Amino acid sequence: MTTALDEYRAIVGDEVIDHLHQLAAPLHGMRVVHVNSTREGGGVAEILNWLVPFKQQLGLEARWEVISGDSPFYQCTKNFHNGLQGSPVPLSPALLRAYERTNEENSERLRPILEEADFVFIHDPQPAPLLRFCPNRKGKWVWRCHIDLSRPYRAVWKYLRDFVAGYDASIWSLADFAQPLPHPLYLIAPSIDPLSQKNRELFSGEVEAVYDRYGLDPDLPLITQVSRFDRFKDPLGVIQAYRLIREFTPVQLVLAGGGASDDPEGEEVLREVREAAGDDPDIHILHLAADAHREINALQRASTVCVQKSTREGFGLTVTEALWKGKPVIGGDTGGIRLQVINHHTGFLVNTPEGAALRIRYLLKNRDRLEAMGCKARALVLDNFLVTRHLREYLTLMFVTMHADMERIEM
Repeated sequence: MTTALDEYRAIVGDEVIDHLHQLAAPLHGMRVVHVNSTREGGGVAEILNWLVPFKQQLGLEARWEVISGDSPFYQCTKNFHNGLQGSPVPLSPALLRAYERTNEENSERLRPILEEADFVFIHDPQPAPLLRFCPNRKGKWVWRCHIDLSRPYRAVWKYLRDFVAGYDASIWSLADFAQPLPHPLYLIAPSIDPLSQKNRELFSGEVEAVYDRYGLDPDLPLITQVSRFDRFKDPLGVIQAYRLIREFTPVQLVLAGGGASDDPEGEEVLREVREAAGDDPDIHILHLAADAHREINALQRASTVCVQKSTREGFGLTVTEALWKGKPVIGGDTGGIRLQVINHHTGFLVNTPEGAALRIRYLLKNRDRLEAMGCKARALVLDNFLVTRHLREYLTLMFVTMHADMERIEM
């Protein structure tokens, strides 16, 4: 159950919450629909899990719909994801037909809802063609891209651009990701919910219990990466970094995560990670359930240093979560991680396993520095990456879009 919005006053202050109510007042009763491809697994589902209920609390008629597909559809959209992040991928005509057919089939179920909505937010490539199958739409349609499109494989983007160009606007996490389109482009960075099970304060006993639950040594420094098992998260590079550190100092490593229903490569990557870990008793590969939020919370709080060594990253909510818990993060020098990991202040940006190992060793040797960076890390999230800021920007976008239409009518 989503926390009541007013409970965030203790974290962000009365003025922030009052401002949200003021922004929402002109939007009262608006019908808003968000559409993505999974209800659990990955950052988009986590964001929608709180964003939609908060809009409801503010008086909007908000709902969250999920499209479903078969194996060829998900293989196609996984290829899209990899291609948009720069990997050359094949565009099989059969998979493209499955992609378009799946969207058409889903539109038959969703069309009455989508065409009557005042605002429709379509998240990422999976449901992008829905616009084409809703010719009698009344409201504004916005495509929300959560992916790093700074250097896309051009053939994939050229194909998808035909679907998203017709939207009324698009939202991007960073300016570097945005691609030229014939409509207004907006920047909205993702965020975390500080009162969710994954981020709220825990009893000390819950944090200590993870050592017994997962066979961890409380006397060894703990390095943790939490993420889906995805090659772009570079779990094999994290294992390399761990082994370089072990040449100088005893440490233990946790790679914790799960899969998502729209990611067919997860099991294959997990097998590769387990093979790379071998029989090392100090490497702990944890394949967690999608709802293991308190376990992830406790693991991050128990960690000495958190890592997110991605080679491509749309934003990296696991980075935000670790920073919120006062942990400096060793992050890949890419995408949305650069917004959060401020070099020498909230962590370090790295490009190689050797660089990650060097920075982790530095923090392990300089605990005062580690604690100071952790304090800065939490402050950065408080000021920039909480749900209240994210919600405010969504409401502002909706108000501006509605107001622009009113101005055209008056003219």
